[in-house]
Amino acid sequence: MGKNTVTSIMKLKKENKKITMLTAYDYSTAKLLDNAGVNCLLVGDSLGMVMLGYENTLQVTLDDILHHTKAVSRGAKNALIIADMPFLTYHLDTYETIKNAGKLIQNGNAHAVKLEGGKEVVDKIEALVKAQIPVCGHLGLTPQSVNVFGGFKVQGKDIKGAKKIIEDAKLLEQKGVFAIVLEAVPYKLAKLISKEISIPTIGIGAGNGCDGQVLVTQDMLGMYSDFTPKFVKKYKNIAKDITDAVKTYIKEVKNGEFPRKEHTFSIKEEVINELKDIK
Repeated sequence: MGKNTVTSIMKLKKENKKITMLTAYDYSTAKLLDNAGVNCLLVGDSLGMVMLGYENTLQVTLDDILHHTKAVSRGAKNALIIADMPFLTYHLDTYETIKNAGKLIQNGNAHAVKLEGGKEVVDKIEALVKAQIPVCGHLGLTPQSVNVFGGFKVQGKDIKGAKKIIEDAKLLEQKGVFAIVLEAVPYKLAKLISKEISIPTIGIGAGNGCDGQVLVTQDMLGMYSDFTPKFVKKYKNIAKDITDAVKTYIKEVKNGEFPRKEHTFSIKEEVINELKDIK
């Protein structure tokens, strides 16, 4: 299991090998996912909902992403670490965009950044690439635009929307992104885009015609129950395991079963007796 890099991820598409990506927000989870062999770990702004309890991603700050990226980078040794650029960290001007992305790379030890949008953000993408910061694009349902879209809705279903996503994908490729996340896009459209561009597409709710897939780890493990998108497959129901374990712990503490002798430390009886004599 070798080190995943931007170059090796792009090479996987050329070799017609699927790319795997999952979200990670902490050291322990990142280490587990990394040891399992996932290609990429995304420190997504989805942490706003699944880790911080926000209603959407718009409240997530650069400091939030930086904090969690540092933790993930300590746990993952082989996966390519991609950090999301939160809302308003790349929308104002090019200088601020490079400075914010630079923090995620230099202080957070991310290997790349991800930002949402097409034509409207190409100047920022171009500047980041020129600054030697690898960029992953994100098209389709871009959660930071939830207020514009009027909710979490599938994108590209009509001719106008589909054409825009295709044009944006080609433009992002031209400007130097190494991969593009396609979210909540009809699978035939995603498959078409994947064939039209030479860089990898990573689908989430975009079908298996993409070059790779990404899911929120808490979704695929059944840990986050507030909302489950249609495109999520639950590979485990960890929430039940955790609940059962906690209930057993509570029961054993209350009836004195835990801790047992094997969970405790001993002390010589004469020391206890001497302590008893102290007035």
